[in-house]
Amino acid sequence: MSEERIVDVAAVPAESTLLFTVEDRESGEEREAVLVNTDDGVRAWFNYCQHWRDVNLDTGGGSVIRDGELVCKRHGATFECDSGECTFGPCEGAVLDELAVRTTAGGVFVDDDGYEFVRFGEAESDDDADIHRSTESRIGF
Repeated sequence: MSEERIVDVAAVPAESTLLFTVEDRESGEEREAVLVNTDDGVRAWFNYCQHWRDVNLDTGGGSVIRDGELVCKRHGATFECDSGECTFGPCEGAVLDELAVRTTAGGVFVDDDGYEFVRFGEAESDDDADIHRSTESRIGF
């Protein structure tokens, strides 16, 4: 488990998400996740839609949260912030992949031995110069 504080609980927005990056301790791969504030506390979900996993929910400016649901800007799919379940859209019934976090002493920490907090914002990738995973165009088959 990471002992590095991600953020203060009070800094997690109520109507948006907070994007951060973790590193998979086994592979060294960086992955993006988002923090959301729920009635039951702070939760974290990996930052991709269940419909098209190369579409980020938060592209850096925070995702919209409406009536306790995280909204995919691309598809309009909605996911319950507390359970991650898609309640509307092309992936209805699917569930976001969770990253375990804990709140202690007013802070939010990664609570998964497989991941370590790296930084706020997007993951770095060798592909970043060539392609952005959340472009506004898409060819569907």
